Amino acid sequence: MSSSAITPRSSLRTIALCFVVALLEGLDLQATGVAAPHLIREFDLSPAALGWVFTAGLVGLLPGAVAGGWLADRLGRKRVLIAAVGLFGLFSLLTAHSASYAQLLAARLITGLGMGAALPILIALSSEVASRELRNMAVSLTYCGVPLGGACAALIGMFSVMGEWRLVFYVGGVAPLLIAGLLVLWLPESRPAGSHPLSLAQSANALFGRPRGRSTLLLWCSCFCTLMILYMLLNWLPTLLAGRGLSRLDSAFIQVLFNLGGVFGVLLAGRLMDRQRSLLAVALVYPGMLLALAALGYVEQVQLLYAAGILAGACAVGGQLILYALAPRLYPDDVRATGVGVAVAVGRLGSMSGPLMAGQLLAAGAGVGGLLVATSPLLVLAAGSVAVVLRFEADA
Repeated sequence: MSSSAITPRSSLRTIALCFVVALLEGLDLQATGVAAPHLIREFDLSPAALGWVFTAGLVGLLPGAVAGGWLADRLGRKRVLIAAVGLFGLFSLLTAHSASYAQLLAARLITGLGMGAALPILIALSSEVASRELRNMAVSLTYCGVPLGGACAALIGMFSVMGEWRLVFYVGGVAPLLIAGLLVLWLPESRPAGSHPLSLAQSANALFGRPRGRSTLLLWCSCFCTLMILYMLLNWLPTLLAGRGLSRLDSAFIQVLFNLGGVFGVLLAGRLMDRQRSLLAVALVYPGMLLALAALGYVEQVQLLYAAGILAGACAVGGQLILYALAPRLYPDDVRATGVGVAVAVGRLGSMSGPLMAGQLLAAGAGVGGLLVATSPLLVLAAGSVAVVLRFEADA
């Protein structure tokens, strides 16, 4: 989108549309976790088999993010985003009508393709239309939709009639199809700044050549580790809490608080980054994530578990926002969606690994303590990697 085409009104409308799409993506991302206890009974799933249901959707996110970002840089953001939203809406509906375990896996896989393609475009669009001093906050406001959508999914799970697990997938399917029509009408067309889109080789050189190569690899490392932990929590939190003896209502309420905490973490991290306090955001987020994980595993009082849920959401989702707000700043206009898309895709490798690792550890009887031991080194690595990228950026 050329700077001459950007007006305050069009910027606000674009960010609002991106927020709504992010909200629907957040709802669908957590729909499987909300429906998990019902899926176990409906399809007679073991913990390991349920882990593969979670992972199937996340597998689709990876190629979707790479393809979505690259196609958006070549064909324009608008048309690729509309196609992505329509795809994940349609296959969310098909998830509700899965008649077998194989159909359930296939529906989640293709849903993930659409969601994966949408996210880097949302980040690139919101970053491009905002002024420089508010760019991180624009990405934050857009990304707030993801945890709010997760909270909506948890609320649907709490109030679904007679435990009807399909309701969350109906909402997550119909709403994106309706929003796709609004995108056709209201989202302005956007193309990369350059008149000739970069080839695949030129895009790769822009990511890995001087001066961005080291920052790209360190960003990927932090994305992998951070999303591994985040998606382990998003998918397994209701089941872990139920295993500790909490009621379905308490477990769902903690998941709502997790997502509301995520909104707070996203806004705080974005504000700190706009005020040039990015390292402080990192210092708050990653130790806080470790503390929250320990509390969720070992605290007995329900009220303290509520607080731990808020802290876990603020830190886990806030950490993801730091990475997603940082990524567009590293790359020029003609490769921005590609750079963000590949970083998101590498993060998706972590998001695929997290639920699967948790499922295998729990099936082996490791319990919450085993999950804490496995995740602690990853938190240290994630924090160190993003801190070095921020230092490189400050020295540039």
